[in-house]
Amino acid sequence: MTKRKPRVLATRHFPPAVEARLAANFDAVLNPEDRLYDGPALIKATEGCAGIMCAAGDPLNAETMAGLPASVRIIATFSVGYEHVDVGAAAKRNIAVSNTPDVLTDATADIALLCMLGAARRAHEGTTMLRTHNWVGWEPTQLMGTHVTGKRLGILGMGRIGQAVADRARAFRMTIHYSNRTRLPPGLEKGATFHANADDMLRHCDFLSINAPMTPATRKWVNAERIAKLPKGAIVVNTARGGVVDDEALIAALNSGHLAAAGIDVFDGEPKIHQGYYGLQNAFLLPHMGSATTETRNAMGFKALDNLEAFLLKGELPPDLVKAS
Repeated sequence: MTKRKPRVLATRHFPPAVEARLAANFDAVLNPEDRLYDGPALIKATEGCAGIMCAAGDPLNAETMAGLPASVRIIATFSVGYEHVDVGAAAKRNIAVSNTPDVLTDATADIALLCMLGAARRAHEGTTMLRTHNWVGWEPTQLMGTHVTGKRLGILGMGRIGQAVADRARAFRMTIHYSNRTRLPPGLEKGATFHANADDMLRHCDFLSINAPMTPATRKWVNAERIAKLPKGAIVVNTARGGVVDDEALIAALNSGHLAAAGIDVFDGEPKIHQGYYGLQNAFLLPHMGSATTETRNAMGFKALDNLEAFLLKGELPPDLVKAS
């Protein structure tokens, strides 16, 4: 008698290669229309499921977690960040939670440099000028931006992605400052200057790159008070989580000219972003593209599947188990 495969709900439409492996190894409940589940719909969709393969933004909060059927034993998120999953509530239900570290470091660091360069060199204004047929030709003072090479870069959060951003910035001969929960060993620090107090780093930042996770301590960390500590003409880049930035404060500083520009790939409350961003010519905006390469998204999916297969098919702990704090 053939053993029944565990049922797994895919909350989103994932890359074809990922869904093919999911369907081969599990009784997969797919979402080809990529419809967004709210909490009650998610609870209903998980009836009979042993696992959930979710993504950033899915409402796996305490309320949803409390309503999940007893059959659910693991939630594997297609992301490094897991603030959308209430890990403590999952632990109370004996539901394992896993994430996908390591595989999107380079892709996200690449986007951080794209945001930095796009903001510094006024890329949004340039492309808009061309696409609206308003470019009249080269002019000596046209679209003069900020030089990147040789400037000071401050990095908030020097984990894998922060370190990869620093490595890329060194190619531009940038001086690296960073703040992290713990100081890196010299071999990883690579000459960067550590600031135990992140506020002390701000005056050294011609560019500030946000690479910290979203936690209660980092919620709206980039606020008006801290922005005021940045040198006039500084540029802020955020490729981590939108909630680390106070949108009102950032928009005000971009409008006032205290900040020269910002490069942003993530937004608080996305996709419903603060309306104030749309009118800013000095904001280089991207729609959460940090991990958006075929190679990276496949790797994220395969890592999520590694966790599901280890737990549901082999009876092992997920290799990327997230522990409740």
